Amino acid sequence: MFARVGRILIIASLVVMTGAHWAALQTVAWTTMLAANLSSQQSVAEAVSETFDGRHLCPLCRAIAAAKKSEKKSEAVAPTMKMEFPLVTGKIILFSPAQFELPPQNNCFAKSFFLKPPLQPPRGFFV
Repeated sequence: MFARVGRILIIASLVVMTGAHWAALQTVAWTTMLAANLSSQQSVAEAVSETFDGRHLCPLCRAIAAAKKSEKKSEAVAPTMKMEFPLVTGKIILFSPAQFELPPQNNCFAKSFFLKPPLQPPRGFFV
């Protein structure tokens, strides 16, 4: 019971944080506008164009637009700062080691092909 409530709260908080609730409300508003336009004896093309042209807003669309504008943006994101590095006055010089040797290549995998297994493989019951 508590796990289900916790999951529902997490999903609800993610929906609100991403702004998906505005998209859901806008979908409801467009659906009701389209249904109203279709019921007013308009053709489908006229109803769709009037619904989505942006000039014929319903009260719900106006409320959604006003709420989106009044919603405060999160201040959690810090402004990006330009990284500045101090100038190095001296030159950086890299020296190679006096003696350089490659470590010996030891391939354990190749040796394992030639070793016999420590035990015989298991046999089935009916062999």
